[in-house]
Amino acid sequence: MALLAATPQRLAATCAGVPGERLRERPAPDEWSANEVLAHLRACADARGGVIPLILAEHHPTLRAVNPLTWIKKTDYLDLEFEPSLRAFSNQRAELLTLLEPLPTEAWSRSATFTGAGRPLERTVLFYGQWLARHERPHVKQVERIVGALKR
Repeated sequence: MALLAATPQRLAATCAGVPGERLRERPAPDEWSANEVLAHLRACADARGGVIPLILAEHHPTLRAVNPLTWIKKTDYLDLEFEPSLRAFSNQRAELLTLLEPLPTEAWSRSATFTGAGRPLERTVLFYGQWLARHERPHVKQVERIVGALKR
């Protein structure tokens, strides 16, 4: 929970005072910009975090898996300015935390069957909460490196 809460805060602190156009700059041709990393995090939050309320709302639903790399192409996240995009990400995360914080222990084991990505997979609320937290940590560090390179 602490990691999930920290991601938007760390991104905001890292990028504070950096002009939006600089956050679109790639430190190297084959690397992402801070804006692209944020767009990726938002797509992952939609695809992975967005299923948590669905799992909690229904007893063992069957859901179609969504690949964040495919999902991002259906959004405007890559075109958005960093600040409004971060604000939307922060609001989405606050809503998720509001849902997760009061959960009783047994609710974390609620699950769904996911189809559409090979054989059906069983995934729990805990799986997706942990997946988001683990996935975001290196990307936050990536943004810190990118912004550090921009300031040189």
